[in-house]
Amino acid sequence: MQVFAPPAPVFARCLRSSAPRWHASAHPLVFAQRPECVGQRRRLQTTATPSRIPDFAFAFDIDGVLLRSADPIPGASKALTYLQSQHIPFILLTNGGGKSESERVAELSEKLSLPLSTSNFMQSHTPFAGMEQYKDKTVLVCGGDGAKCRDVAEQYGYKTVVTPGDIYAAYPEIWPFSKNFLDYYRSFARPLPRPIDAANPNASLKIDAVFVYNDPRDWGLDAAIILDVLLSQQGVMGTVSPKNGDRSLPNRGYLQDGQPPLYYSNPDLWWAAKYHLSRLGQGGFREALEGIWAAVTGGERQGVELKKAVFGKPFRPTYEYAENLLNRYRGEMFAGAKLEPLKRVYMVGDNPESDIRGANMYDSPLGTDWKSVLVQTGVYQKGSEPAWKPRTIVKDVYEAVRYAVEDSKWERS
Repeated sequence: MQVFAPPAPVFARCLRSSAPRWHASAHPLVFAQRPECVGQRRRLQTTATPSRIPDFAFAFDIDGVLLRSADPIPGASKALTYLQSQHIPFILLTNGGGKSESERVAELSEKLSLPLSTSNFMQSHTPFAGMEQYKDKTVLVCGGDGAKCRDVAEQYGYKTVVTPGDIYAAYPEIWPFSKNFLDYYRSFARPLPRPIDAANPNASLKIDAVFVYNDPRDWGLDAAIILDVLLSQQGVMGTVSPKNGDRSLPNRGYLQDGQPPLYYSNPDLWWAAKYHLSRLGQGGFREALEGIWAAVTGGERQGVELKKAVFGKPFRPTYEYAENLLNRYRGEMFAGAKLEPLKRVYMVGDNPESDIRGANMYDSPLGTDWKSVLVQTGVYQKGSEPAWKPRTIVKDVYEAVRYAVEDSKWERS
């Protein structure tokens, strides 16, 4: 099953143009060594005024790096506070989502007890804000808690957003196995813009694009509805394309009848939750849906492909977007100063398949070296062999910052 990363122009259209400048007094870095720790671990300290602008920066994953589920990871707040005090730029680059950028940043700021901004923050579905071609269409938005992902899509400018919960509340028979959750869905469902009427397709609900914004909570319901749309005639709910299974057509006729495109916001199979073992994420749902698709259509063994676009780390457009966001943010921080290009960006993550793989594979058009740093506080288990080898493995995010500051040879007095 081939995964298509979205084109870079999609990302370019939704870059924000402003970033707040930091006004905290600046201090250059020195390493103070306690006598008992000489030759061992050093700790970060500050002193007088900086003599130059840093030529390095950071990109931090959130889940498993700064937070474990909703709980701050020890040292996370201290690490970011240190970078802010030093005017060392960083962005927060997460495959998470399901909430608006402003809501997620406010929550993160409260949890870590430090000021943060949406100007240097990117979620997996942030690029959906730039997909203007669907904003006047009817889109199906899946995933997340309640109607939160609908709210996010509407904040992005989408005018007609339908959720699986809306469909289920109107037609509970579409998925009989969620009947115990009917009251839950009705608590946030909206009336459908059109009914599902297979006898009158011109007046029936038509889906123009399918977006998975976040990990679906009801895999069975969401998978059933997405499958209905993918097998439909031109995205009209309740219909089945007569082209399906036609061997004379490309892809055996599947997805050859004007069905809507399918977009996933991230590919993560695993994520670090409160439970001691990693839990399945959106990538798990994608694999489940594609397994069902293969069982229904014959899949690859019959030459049938499920076409989709997958956003998020480790794909190149995500890193291009992140690099542009970081450079814009850096420019705002040091407005008026002559800036040399960044020499390196330290990508600090817990997931070898997304954070480390993406940084290792990214060839910056600006010549910036993206160095991968793997922490042991999330998906990666200490002592195991990561599928993608990082530049270094450290205990946690604070140690990652300490390593990077040393590695960058940041000027110190």
